[in-house]
Amino acid sequence: MFKFRKIRQLNITKNQKGFSIVELMVVVVIISLITLGLVSIFSGGMRSWVSGGSQLEAQRNARQAMDRMVKELRLSERVIISDDDKVKVSIPDLTGAGGPGYHVTYYLKNGDSVYRKIDSPEGENILIDDVLNLKFTYPKTSRINILLEVDADHDNLADISLNTAVNLRNF
Repeated sequence: MFKFRKIRQLNITKNQKGFSIVELMVVVVIISLITLGLVSIFSGGMRSWVSGGSQLEAQRNARQAMDRMVKELRLSERVIISDDDKVKVSIPDLTGAGGPGYHVTYYLKNGDSVYRKIDSPEGENILIDDVLNLKFTYPKTSRINILLEVDADHDNLADISLNTAVNLRNF
C-alpha cells in the first residue's frame, strides 16, 4: 500500500556552480586597475583642458593689449621712450575740431602689469596682467618695436611672446 519514494538527497559539495573567492578577488583587482587607469586618463585630460583654457585666455588678452598699443602708437605725432619698458606718445585730435589731442603712456608697473595712462580724467588703467617683459625699442625715427611676453601659468617662463614693429603714420 504504501510506496516509499526515494528521496533524493542534495549533495551540496558536488557540481556546485559559482565562483570561488580567489576568482572573485582576481576580478575585483582587474576592475580596480581598469578604473584607476580611466580615472588617471580623465583627470589628466581635465588638467590639460583647464591649462589650455587659461593659455587661450592669456593669449587673447595679450593680443588685445598689443592691438590697443599698436593702434595708438600708429596715430602718434611724438614719441618719448624714457625706459625700455615705458613709452609716451602724443596723439593728435582726431575729431576734426582742432583740439589739442592727448598723451598716452604705456608702462610696466610692479613687474607684472602693463598700464595705460592718459592725461585725462580717466587716469590709468591696467591693460594686461601676468606680464614678464615689455620692451619698446626705437630703431628708426618713424618706427617702434614692441616685445610683450606673458606668463599664463605663473612659472616665470614666457608662455606667450608677441613681437611687432609699428610704423608711425603722423611722424
